[in-house]
Amino acid sequence: QVQLVESGGGSVQAGGSLRLSCVAYGSNAWSLSCMGWFRQAPGKEREGVATVDSDGSSTYAEAVRGRFTISKDNAKDTLSLQMNDLKPEDTAMYYCAARWSWPCRTEKYTYWGQGTQVTVSS
Repeated sequence: QVQLVESGGGSVQAGGSLRLSCVAYGSNAWSLSCMGWFRQAPGKEREGVATVDSDGSSTYAEAVRGRFTISKDNAKDTLSLQMNDLKPEDTAMYYCAARWSWPCRTEKYTYWGQGTQVTVSS
């Protein structure tokens, strides 16, 4: 069993930056194959933002490519999302997620955090 705890959300003006963090708790957290960030805006479906696998390979949604960077500290079982040049359309609840097996680019994640709100004003 794995528990995911996010932090780092908040409010920022367009063009600003935020960094989200997610700590994975559990005795086997080190063996997770995939971790990722998803987001859901009011009235919209949840969408994938970025994923990273245990080898360090990452994927990004086209809407955030070049602005967001996903990284994983295996020693600390911590996932991060550095978000730069934020836009109002990035406003959403952001969720950390994890799964044991590949592929990483899927909606079918096993574990989910409670979410952290990101609000970007124009």
